Amino acid sequence: MTVLIGMPASGKTTVCKLYEEIYGEQVYDTDAVIENLHGNIGKIFAEYGEEYFRQLETEAIRKILDRGDAGLISTGGGTVLREENARLLKEYGKIVYLKAGLETLLKRLDGDTSRPLLSGNVRERLTELFSERTPIYERVADIIIDTDGLTPREILEKI
Repeated sequence: MTVLIGMPASGKTTVCKLYEEIYGEQVYDTDAVIENLHGNIGKIFAEYGEEYFRQLETEAIRKILDRGDAGLISTGGGTVLREENARLLKEYGKIVYLKAGLETLLKRLDGDTSRPLLSGNVRERLTELFSERTPIYERVADIIIDTDGLTPREILEKI
């Protein structure tokens, strides 16, 4: 099992979908599992806060891992900020950090209003998250793939 981590818009979900199309193997997206079980992520953040959402991520990871049939797992951008999540994911597979530069991420997020942690000044908020999360991603990753300038297919080939 391979687990994809990285910033919002780093390509995790896109690469998982492509993998499923090509190989026909089961893939999971922790955010999609949460939305299926609990509803809209933006509403969860607004009504219950980030810590509650992080607890739901842990539950989603446990559900996915209990199934044991995933080829790839796409995680939310903040999933591995919780040490328990990073530990669980490492126990069951390889963690691949899809590393995208800040400018690449900003281009991909232009006009995207669906991400609760990026509300307000997107550049400022993303820069802040990028600085906070990059060292964590690098620490927990087994493999780091620089995705700048690569197509989803090229990223998948590197994985």
